[in-house]
Amino acid sequence: MKRIMIMLALLAALAVGCRTGNKLTDTDEVINLIMETDIGNDVDDALAMDLLYKYADAGKINLLGVCVNKEGPAPGEFVDILNTWYGHPDVPIGIIRDGADCETDAINYAKAVVMMNDEAGQPAFARTIKEYETLPEAPVLYRKLLSEAADNSVVIASVGFSTNLIRLLGTGPDSYSDLDGKDLVAKKVKLLVTMAGDFENPDIHEYNVVKDIPAAKVIFEEWPTPVVTSPFEVGCQIKYPATSIENDFGWAGLHPVVEAYKAYMPMPYDRETWDPTAVLYAVEGGSWFTVSEPGKITVSDEGSTFFTPDPAGTRRYLSVTPDQAEAVKAHFIEVITSAPANRK
Repeated sequence: MKRIMIMLALLAALAVGCRTGNKLTDTDEVINLIMETDIGNDVDDALAMDLLYKYADAGKINLLGVCVNKEGPAPGEFVDILNTWYGHPDVPIGIIRDGADCETDAINYAKAVVMMNDEAGQPAFARTIKEYETLPEAPVLYRKLLSEAADNSVVIASVGFSTNLIRLLGTGPDSYSDLDGKDLVAKKVKLLVTMAGDFENPDIHEYNVVKDIPAAKVIFEEWPTPVVTSPFEVGCQIKYPATSIENDFGWAGLHPVVEAYKAYMPMPYDRETWDPTAVLYAVEGGSWFTVSEPGKITVSDEGSTFFTPDPAGTRRYLSVTPDQAEAVKAHFIEVITSAPANRK
């Protein structure tokens, strides 16, 4: 019975994709995308990265870069492991220094994977970068990538803290562009998609918001492009199943995302897909979700998020029905369990 239910959900997901043109290879539009992640805090960031590599393989996105907003050396090195393992070793990485204090908030699965050795005592996963201390800070990488992009062509998927984004807005002219950060964003960025907030329960102070409330306030209220947010309540309704982690990756050998999942919490556990939902919208659009009317989003001093409808507003947020949640989960399983096309 369980297998039948999974197959029905998968067929529903495929039907949605065929009807809307949102399967991985059904559109000619190629999106220039920059990922902003606190990878190493919650394992759903690693699942979201898997989706991005598959989208890149399918020609749906140009993955311009990955910017990390979790402090420490392990997150950047873990992204390098992912870039290398998935066959995208040249994707540039930006890091944060003097960021939010979050090392003790959860098991740092990025560090766990970075430290893994094989039976011979050698690193379990290959790397491409030799000196991680030379990685640029994220605002510098943003300015380089945005200056090289066509106007109004870049989508930023932000699934962590807003620290790097507010620092980008505060940058001044440099060798990459004569524009300051806010004007550069306004000229080059088409859309910001965030995983943040909770619009059903103001008593929930969502993690990505509360780790840097001043930055979240500015991004929601002053960021100069449209913003679409996948809030806490969406990811809570769509959980990636432990049964998939345990049974669907026999083809892979040692898999960095599977090992991250195992390191994050004792198996078996199903994990909410907060960050993959934001990536799904950023690349495939709103047909998987219910998208709110336009409006404004504000953040309280305590970290609550509030949405106010406004026809002139440039903020929207996502929600899902039970049927949509099942279809999205099946879609995630289908994509994440597939072999990367560029893996060597």
